[in-house]
Amino acid sequence: MNWEDFRHWGRRAADWAADYHAGLRSQPVRAQVAPGAVLSALPDTPPEGAEAMQAIFDDFEQTIMPGMTHWQHPRFFAYFPANAAPVSVLAEYFVSAIAAQCMLWQTSPAATELETRVCDWMRQAIGLPDGFTGVIQDSASSATLCAVLTMRERALDWQGNKAGLSGQPRLRVYCSAEVHTSVDRAIWIAGLGEENLVRIPTHGPTRAMDANALRNAIVADRAAGHLPAGIIACTGGTSAGASDDIAAVMDVAEAEGLYTHVDAAWAGSAMICPEFRALWAGVERADSVVMNPHKWLGAQFDCTTHFLRNPDDLVRTLAIQPEYLKTHGADGIVNYSEWSVPLGRRFRALKLWFLIRAHGLEGLREMIRNHVTWAQDLAKRLEQADGFEIVTQPMLSLFTFRHLATADLDAHNQDLLNRINDDGRIYLTQTRIDGALVIRFQAGAFTATAEDVAMAYEVITELAGAG
Repeated sequence: MNWEDFRHWGRRAADWAADYHAGLRSQPVRAQVAPGAVLSALPDTPPEGAEAMQAIFDDFEQTIMPGMTHWQHPRFFAYFPANAAPVSVLAEYFVSAIAAQCMLWQTSPAATELETRVCDWMRQAIGLPDGFTGVIQDSASSATLCAVLTMRERALDWQGNKAGLSGQPRLRVYCSAEVHTSVDRAIWIAGLGEENLVRIPTHGPTRAMDANALRNAIVADRAAGHLPAGIIACTGGTSAGASDDIAAVMDVAEAEGLYTHVDAAWAGSAMICPEFRALWAGVERADSVVMNPHKWLGAQFDCTTHFLRNPDDLVRTLAIQPEYLKTHGADGIVNYSEWSVPLGRRFRALKLWFLIRAHGLEGLREMIRNHVTWAQDLAKRLEQADGFEIVTQPMLSLFTFRHLATADLDAHNQDLLNRINDDGRIYLTQTRIDGALVIRFQAGAFTATAEDVAMAYEVITELAGAG
């Protein structure tokens, strides 16, 4: 394909995308193919010669698309959203066409400086105070890894990267069982070892980390000769929206001199609405905070904003400056590759800039408020319906429930969930609360309407009655 061919196919792609989204409501949300169906339809060997673009496009529609789960479907109520507002998709179109590698200021000054600006816009939007500085990471998993590496280096007086962990006391990091499994992975990659991720008990309806138990665990570890390094708190945990008492966690962290990271990957988007900020009161005292505009705000994946009270600690942990990466003759610049684990960086700031300008903060607030209201209304309706139990009350737009039966409750609810997802009109996922299997619901699709959420009630109750 040359660029003249691209002119034709680019128009075809735009038309296809618009038609695809216009017809999503008529599609089953989750892919309805059997394992191996797509693989078996693909040739075993690569083509030796060029193939016609029309043939490639036909195979895309006939082979690939039937095996796709539609994450942009307005009745996608599973996991958390991975929204892609149309203006964000358009911005990614431009990013792909420019195809810049934005690792340094000099490799694209506009990319670096736009990232600086839009991160500060997001800082203001979610209510973090002046003094926090932002960077765009690919995902919250990477931001959490950056935070764990920084914890490690601070605790070891910046000698971990140089001397390694051999001969050092055991470094300990503290969190509850409600944090995302990306925390476990960060602990593995940072070389700390899973046994040194200390799980603190939770309590109360928000399933918050017990601050007294946290304090006691740190004291016990010091007495045992271990080296406490940091604390990871969460706001809006993945399973059921668990939210730590951030202020209480910060009291302990400050008394013990520990680095703190707050994972608000999903719920952080809701903080553009001032009325929800009580959920993370005290966050301004954290060292590191992460939230994902690519979840609830509509920025196409991947786009994670990572805010730091003192970015120098992160840069000291990650920066490597060989001669070939130095920028001579320019003072006061930022090279964001020194703030991230990967050297290479995409121009992620552009889609966030397009998104915020095209919708405005008030437009995005309206969407989030609607999702919260609709989810709360659905929870109330299910609670009043015969045979249903709300297991965890709505945290923003996320709640869990189960259908009661005389049979094995776990098996019964798994069967109900399977039938719901095979039906195709909506898509839900499961989790476990205190060991019991429950069904999760979260409203977050960019194009969802009140009618879409109402359909969830109809599908759930209809199929529960048919079971």
